[in-house]
Amino acid sequence: MSDEFNNGGCSPSDCASCQGGCGGDDEHRTITLTMEDDSEVECAILTIYPVDEKEYIALLPLDENGQNEDGEVFLYAFSRTEAGDPMLDNIEDDDEYAKAADAFDSILENARKAEASGEPLE
Repeated sequence: MSDEFNNGGCSPSDCASCQGGCGGDDEHRTITLTMEDDSEVECAILTIYPVDEKEYIALLPLDENGQNEDGEVFLYAFSRTEAGDPMLDNIEDDDEYAKAADAFDSILENARKAEASGEPLE
């Protein structure tokens, strides 16, 4: 899988709450994943977040029009090389995946609550 971020209008931690309004343009930071069948999938980076001692990344796969119709989200373990380049790893352990998914669900719920109440997101 490709580990290069393509610069868009928002930082990874802001995408989950920006609703496409990233500083006035609709661009997001993206990453291109090369799947096992060698197909490529462009994904918007929703957020990078910690769980216990590790970091995870939530990615929104985009179609050729830059949209996601089904709401599917990919979760990966996230780290950086010594040179600072991003690295993604599959989450193989079911318990670890459940923790990462629960944490992401909490992030989404907090974003929804803040949006509904008009509070700024942190």
